[in-house]
Amino acid sequence: MADWVLHVDMDQFIAAVEVLRRPELAGVPVIVGGRGDPTERAVVSTASYEARAFGIGSGMPLKIAARKAPEHAVFLPVDHQAYEAASHEVMATLRALPGAVLEVIGWDECFLGVSSDAPESVAGSAQTAVLDATGLHCSVGIGDNKVRAKIATEFGKPRGMFRLTAANWFEVMGEKPTRDLWGVGPKVSKRLADHGVKTIRELADADEQELIGEFGPRMGVWYRELGSGIGPRVVDPTPWVARSHSRETTYQQNLTTAEEVEAAIRTLAGSSFDDCAAEGRPVVRVHLKVRYAPFETKTFGRKLPAPTESRDEFIEAALALGRTLDGEREVRLLGVRAEMTMPDEGDASERTPVRGRI
Repeated sequence: MADWVLHVDMDQFIAAVEVLRRPELAGVPVIVGGRGDPTERAVVSTASYEARAFGIGSGMPLKIAARKAPEHAVFLPVDHQAYEAASHEVMATLRALPGAVLEVIGWDECFLGVSSDAPESVAGSAQTAVLDATGLHCSVGIGDNKVRAKIATEFGKPRGMFRLTAANWFEVMGEKPTRDLWGVGPKVSKRLADHGVKTIRELADADEQELIGEFGPRMGVWYRELGSGIGPRVVDPTPWVARSHSRETTYQQNLTTAEEVEAAIRTLAGSSFDDCAAEGRPVVRVHLKVRYAPFETKTFGRKLPAPTESRDEFIEAALALGRTLDGEREVRLLGVRAEMTMPDEGDASERTPVRGRI
């Protein structure tokens, strides 16, 4: 086992890739999303640090971003191919570092397992190597496990590094809200607050049985350990394998009839299934995402009766989910995700990688 876990996170990755291609945009508020047209329905994929200073962030509707952005801001379309290429170059560079074990966890981030008496030196070498190879900057969190390394990165941004271990965990994190923990979202944070647990130190000291009663035997124990920064240490170099493929569309005009919704689901389901078929793996589960007007989003999922390689069967399963939608409400977005069997299993578990979400 490595002595240290480093979390490498690319700074404003998508925006930075765009600035590399258009050097004249350096220092300019850059917003990337949709087709780059802020009058259309789409959301922000990423915003440069200059744009974030105006309150613009990922997931924000482009129309709202346009109202917040200064006149000299630039809106650009999403270019997945360019970001995939840049990501591949970054990860190849980090994988070549002497003695490092690489675990990719997303386009723009990874864990490195390293054995060293000077982890800051290794972190600096990683930053230099990536910058020299790609022209992109990254931040590095240094930890004695993945949880602490991941959280540490936020203290190092941008272009820096930070060490977070058991020795300084409570000094750094103790009085911060539970929402600042990796894996605790707003809903879980609210449920914790309902039990009088508002800070990370309070979570570490919480009654385990009370947490089990609220979250179940597995998650209750996990959240309590998370309060102390406890987490896995093993960096797994196994190549990332997609568990699912998804397609989604935000419609410029709301879908208002059952026929329009059915046709849209049929198209999305066919495309997501075709992506799975190209990998030669059966589909075991279908997920449907809907965003009703004006902006309420719901997601549904259903396990198929048996793994299938039939396009028609999968489309019909997606349409069956579609028939459960509220026919009285207009639809502004639909997405279909096809979940596959993994190469070493006959069925799919509930874990879905980030890049497979819809």
